[in-house]
Parts: sequence; structure tokens; C-alpha cells
Amino acid sequence: MKYFAFILSIMVAISAYASEKIHDRFPDADSDKPWHINAEKITYDEKADIYIASGNVSITKNDIKISADFVRFNYKAMKVDASGHVFLTSKEEFLTGSSLEIDLDTKTGIIYNGTIFLKENHFYIRGDLIKKVGEHTYTADKASISTCDGDKPAWKITGRNLKITIEGYGFVKHAAFWIKDIPVMYMPYMVFPVKLKRQTGLLPPQMSYSDRNGVEYIQPFFWAINKSSDATFYEHHLQHRGDKVGLEYRYILSKNSKGTLMYDYLNDRKIDDGTGSSSEDWGYEDDNVLRPNSDRYWFRMKYDQEMPLGFSAKLDMDIVSDQDYLHEFRDGYTGFDETDEYFYKNFGRELDDYNDSTRVNRLNLNKSWFSYSMNIETRWYDNVIIRRQEELDTTLQKLPFVEFDGPKQRFLGTPFYFDLDTEYTHFYRKDGTSGQYITSCHRTDVYPRFYLPLRFKNYFTLEPSYGIRTTAWHVDEYEITPTENDRTQNRTIYDTKLDLSTEIYKIFDIDGKNVDRIKHAVRPQIVHTYIPEKIQDQYPSFDSVDRINKNNLVTYSITNTFTSKLKEYIKKTDDHNEDNNELYSFKYHQFMRFKLEQSYDINKANETDPQPFSPIKGTLELVPLRYFSMDADAEWSQYEDEIVSHNIAATLFDKRGDKLFVEHRYERDSSESVQDGKESIYTHLFLKISDNLSTYGEYERNIYDKENMKKGVGFLYESQCWSIEVIYTDEAEEQKYLFMVNLYGFGELYTGVTTRE
Repeated sequence: MKYFAFILSIMVAISAYASEKIHDRFPDADSDKPWHINAEKITYDEKADIYIASGNVSITKNDIKISADFVRFNYKAMKVDASGHVFLTSKEEFLTGSSLEIDLDTKTGIIYNGTIFLKENHFYIRGDLIKKVGEHTYTADKASISTCDGDKPAWKITGRNLKITIEGYGFVKHAAFWIKDIPVMYMPYMVFPVKLKRQTGLLPPQMSYSDRNGVEYIQPFFWAINKSSDATFYEHHLQHRGDKVGLEYRYILSKNSKGTLMYDYLNDRKIDDGTGSSSEDWGYEDDNVLRPNSDRYWFRMKYDQEMPLGFSAKLDMDIVSDQDYLHEFRDGYTGFDETDEYFYKNFGRELDDYNDSTRVNRLNLNKSWFSYSMNIETRWYDNVIIRRQEELDTTLQKLPFVEFDGPKQRFLGTPFYFDLDTEYTHFYRKDGTSGQYITSCHRTDVYPRFYLPLRFKNYFTLEPSYGIRTTAWHVDEYEITPTENDRTQNRTIYDTKLDLSTEIYKIFDIDGKNVDRIKHAVRPQIVHTYIPEKIQDQYPSFDSVDRINKNNLVTYSITNTFTSKLKEYIKKTDDHNEDNNELYSFKYHQFMRFKLEQSYDINKANETDPQPFSPIKGTLELVPLRYFSMDADAEWSQYEDEIVSHNIAATLFDKRGDKLFVEHRYERDSSESVQDGKESIYTHLFLKISDNLSTYGEYERNIYDKENMKKGVGFLYESQCWSIEVIYTDEAEEQKYLFMVNLYGFGELYTGVTTRE
């Protein structure tokens, strides 16, 4: 024991002496901080200016540390030769090997029988002789690379003449891809990105196969223009169709000032002109319209911009070459699905559905005050089929559409309240239609409403209200000017509403472990609305504002709500006191809402209609448990003694991430002569079989027509350094098989097969 203490004291003394000596005589050229050396034994060759250390040697400075059994430190050359259990750690990397030669000035050197671990992207380089030829560049004659931990990684790439530059690319000749100890793929030359930060360069490619397009290969190139903007260029090779090129430009100036522009173009080798089997091979049956064009493109854009004086602007553009384009190109980097998801995530606005042949383009200018808001918007509805077929364009446009609204608020300090809806619209269509001659019309609609809420103690609330609606039309242009119509017309119509309601409730003391109280509230309500009959055939007709139907309706309902007061444990005031008090915070959770509603049409009763009562409608919102929720609604006809429609959706999930969603929808045929009922079921299941393996599936069936609308299943296996996903979907007479492999640190590759039934 005394011998051990003596050796330890000698080591401490030598270490302190060596550290002090290096600090005093050899300050680092590029820093005031010195290199420190510690070891069991240190000798100094003053003539050669070399330190020789052995036994648990460590050389440190800032975040750099070199450890070994034996070290020669040539300070004049700033070179270190280390051997025996060599380790080098820094902020970016970790090196280990049998021996190391390194130049501390240039940060270059050689490691023998070594492994280099790049921390930020979890990247391993292993080889007999690895050279660090630059601060972030490595080469090796024979090497393997992987992002997997362990001496026997789950996957690796081996090869010769390896060169890797961090934040650049890796190059390797005679590359072989291994799964465990089994080689599965050979490539004479391989290039792969080694990117940790946003910068210019190639991105991982995507590969797939389908019977329509053949082999597909998408290669993106990313351009980091500056800190606030970037662009991606896409080369999409389709074996049977040609080469589709794409551009995506993005910029962000602030949270509310940003934009994204995307454009794709394909000179398609295949057309659907109706000759031979072209429609069967290259068309789609759901539109019954030919696609004879070979010039195919899709331009889309979303733009948000903060404006002076508190205004904000939003621009949405969606212009596509033909009605089949979005149906045909739904997958991949530039496909509809990924684009739609990107726009919703970054702008909160989705695209029109992929099979909608009329695409909405809009420019919106908005400003909100404390009590009012204004929207100025132009909307251009691009009917792709009409534009491509060069037919008469009767699509109704709104150029512009202006709204000025005020929510319900007190009127000038009186007991009255009011709200306001005003609208100005310029309707325009390029061509008129048979029986509709107006091609340009201005419409102004002003609709204030006044309320007088009256409360009779705690018994009930009565709120009468009166609305007056004034609408004016001015026709600018007719295709054929009918002499019997005036260019300027006005309509004024009033409506009344009487709202009577009350609320009774009871609070139940539960004093449970998590629930303190439950409040059950019952709200009966009766509402009478009245709109007088007015002949309106002489006015222009564009939408529902132009035809206000008479109304004399009494609607009565009862709503039950259940709200729990939940306890959340904070702490105990005294852990040693048996009678200690526990502190809680409280929150409220409405776990159930159930509403029944029916209407009585007085007009129908006066006209001796035998069915003045509407179906009874019930709605249910239920969240009884932490991991379960349900929404349901149904309508029951008292005259036919049967359910007219019902919908129910339930979600069940847990902490692991398992989730089951089931929805059933039913609507009875509303016509005795036409069989047009609707009934469908949809279900989606995501199940974590283990920490690594998950499976999911979805199924949708039109029960009424006895047809499957969509079905699919997938498996996902996730490991520490890779994942694999297998997907099968069958939708709209099209079957897809997708196989995706994600090598963490290298990107994602997928192959797939698409076939048509």
C-alpha cells in the first residue's frame, strides 16, 4: 500500500511538472491555452525538444484528448506518435486504433488498425490504415463504412480507395453492400452524401418500378442559396415516358413571410388520343376525357407575406396541364401526396383534391382589427378540361371578392348587440351559356343583425334578434343583351330569430384518486327563425346569396354535457408526517356531450304538408378515457320509423403508439325512384408488435355497392441504424407494391411495382 502511494505521488508530481513546463515554454501558436501531458513516466529530450511519455498517457487541450500506452511528442513539429490502445476524442470525432501519427497544427495524420466515429451523424469508418488528409477529409485503401454500432454491424459498405469529406461526399471503388456477414450487392463505383448541415449537394435518390412507367429514378440536387432561401432541382427518369424535370424554390424571411414555388415538366412519349389501346393503356376511366397532349406540367405555389399597416397577403397557385397529371404522379419527391402534405404542414393550406379537374387560384389580402376583419380576395377557377379542350369557358370567377365582417359585440354602450356581414363580389365568366347571358356582374350584400339578450334571474335567457339584408346587382356585360332585364337591381329582405334557453346542472363530489368532481349540465333550447316569402326570379343567380328561401321554423333541442374536474399531483408538504397534505393542480375535461334536436316547419304545416317535422337528429362526442374517443351522429324519421342516416367514428390508442380508428357511414336512399343510398366502412390500424417491428393496415369498403374502395397493409422494422418498410395498397383499380430501405446517415431508397387490374 505504501509502495502504491509512493508511485502515485511520483506520478502526480511528474504530471504537474510536465504540465507546468509545457505551459511555460511552449504556448500554442493559435491559442493561449497550452497542451497538457500526463503519464506515469515522462522524460524530456531538451536538445530534440521531444517529450517521451509512457503508462496511461494523455495529452489534452480544450476538447481534444489523445490517450495511449506510449507517446512521443515533438513540440517543434507539433507532431505526436502514439501507440498501444490509442484513443483520440474531439468535439466532432472519436478515433481508436493500435497506433497514431498526427500533426496537431494541420490536424492530419494516420491511424493504424483503426476506427473513426463521427459523432454528429453516427458514422463509422474502419480500416487497416486510415489517413486524415484534411480537417474533415479521410482516405483509406481498404475500408468499411456504416452507421451501425458494434464490431459486427447490421450493414456496412466495404471498398477500396475510400475518400470521405464531412459536409461533402463519400467516394469508394469496388463497393460491396453487406448485411451482417453476407454480401448482397456490388457496385464498381459509389458516391454518397455525408451531410450534417444544410448545404449544396446531391440528396438521396428514389427508385421504383411500375407497369405504366417502367423503371423510375429520381435524383434531387439541393442548392443552399443563402440563409433564408434554397432550391432543389429534380431529374426524374421514367423508362417508358421520358425525363421529367422539376424545380422547387423556398424562402423564409420570418414566421409570417415565406413562400414555396414548384414546377415540373415532362414531354410525355405516351398520349391518350383515343386511337387503338391508348385510352386503356395511358388514360383513366373516371373522367371519360381524352388526354392527347404530350406537354405535361404542374405549377404550384404558396406565399405568405406580412404587409404594411397590419395587412397580410396569401397567394395560392395551382395550374396543371391536364386532368390526368395529378392522378398519374401522386408518389415520390414531386408527387401530389408529398406536395400536399408539405403545403399543409408549412402553410396550413391544402391543395384541391388530386382528381378535381377545377383548380382554385387565389390572392388574399387580410387585415384584422379588434372588432372587425377584412378580406380582399381574387379567385380564379381553372377548369383544366375546358382549357385543354378549348371549349366555351363558362366557369364563374370571383374577381375580386371582398368581405368586411364584425363579430357579435355591444352596440354603442346600449343593451343591444350586433354583428355584421358585408360582401362585394365581381362575378365574371369568359363565355355565356344558353339561358344565362350575364358575363360580368357586380354584387353587394350588406347583412347587419341586432340582438337584445334578456336574462330572467337564473331561470332562463331570451334573445330576440332582427336581421335586415340588402343586396344589389349591377350587370356590366351581357353576351346577348336582353331588353327585359334592368342592369341594376336591388332586394331587401328581413328575418327574425327568437332564442329561448336555460341551463340546469348538478355537481357530484367524487373525491376519487384522479377525479375530484363531475358536473352534469342540461341545456334545453327553443329557436324560432322567420324569413318572409319573396319572389326573386328576376334577379341574377350565381350562388345561395341570390336566392333566400322563405323560412318559418321552430327548432328545439336538449344538450347534456359532462365535465370532470381532474386532480394532478404536485408534491407532499411533509414526507415524514402521516397526516401530511397533498398539493394538486386542477384542470377541467368535458368527457361527454350528447345533443338531441328536431325542427317543426310551420310553412309546411300551413300548406297541409303531411310531414312538417324533421327527422330527430342526435350527436354524441365521447372521451371517457385517456386513450379512447368517439364521435357519432344519427337521424331518425318518426314518419317512417327508421334511421335515415348514421355515422360513427371511434379511436383507440395507447402510450406505445398503437392506434385503431374505425368509421362507419350510412345514408338511406332519399328517392323512391332512384337507388342512390350510401354506406361505407373505413378502418385503420397501427400496431407496435415490438420495440422494432410495427405493422399497419387500412380498409375501406362501399357496403352499398359491395365494392372495396381501398385496402392496404404495411410492415415497418426499425433498428438502431436502419429501417425497412414493405407496403401493399389496392385502390381505384390500381395495385402498388412498395419496398423502402432507409440506411440512417445515407438516406432512403425505395423500389416499387404498380399494376392495373
